[in-house]
Amino acid sequence: MWNLHIRRANCNLSLRSEREAMQKSEGSGGTQLKNRATGNYDQRTSSSTQIKHRNAVQGSKSSLSTSSPESARKLHPRPSDKLNPKTINPFGEQSRAPSAFAAIYSKGGIPCRLVHGSVKHRLQWECPPESLSFDPLLITLAEGLRETKHPYTFVSKEGFRELLLVKGAPEKAIPLLPRLIPVLKAALVHSDDEVFERGLNALVQLSVVVGPSLNDHLKHLLTSLSKRLMDKKFKEPITSALQKLEQRGGSGSLSIIKSKIPTYCSICC
Repeated sequence: MWNLHIRRANCNLSLRSEREAMQKSEGSGGTQLKNRATGNYDQRTSSSTQIKHRNAVQGSKSSLSTSSPESARKLHPRPSDKLNPKTINPFGEQSRAPSAFAAIYSKGGIPCRLVHGSVKHRLQWECPPESLSFDPLLITLAEGLRETKHPYTFVSKEGFRELLLVKGAPEKAIPLLPRLIPVLKAALVHSDDEVFERGLNALVQLSVVVGPSLNDHLKHLLTSLSKRLMDKKFKEPITSALQKLEQRGGSGSLSIIKSKIPTYCSICC
């Protein structure tokens, strides 16, 4: 009987020890599975965070690159960029090189300066105009008649007029006629009306000084005058200028004028 109780007690101890061993093994396995699952979740979370960060950086770069016009033009080039990559914007301010007269004036090549008056402007000469050589000053001033900006328009027009008023002007101007006539013709054929008017006035001023010497060159200027004569607003000033050319050029000038402008009426009529 006593042996039976001892055997049962040993059997219970062995069963309890086996049950505890099984519980420990199950607990450690569950912990490992839980840790493994937690590690996988953390790894997936960090990977998704890196992907989101990478996408956000790429999105910000793309938005910055497409925000500027130059980058947008590079991404989507216009057909004109391929055909003519050096096309200049017609609405932008373009830097233009100064004209020959403007460059000479800015460097002090014209010995006079514009003086702004309260009523009208005038020229101030650095030295007496009669002491100046007409070559090439008179030709340079004639070239300035084609200017369209202030003060070059006034300086060229007034300088040409005042230079022809000095004592001894005929002797200085007549030798320059072969070079002066093409320059005056360029002003007379100019599309700007004010340039044409300055050229016409300069021609009359020149005829007063050189007289009949202008007749040999007159035919080169009358063609442009006959074309402008068709415009009503220039009919009267051109007719007046032709009459002064005839008056200063003598009888020889009338036949030249009539050959180019048959409708012209002589002052002797």
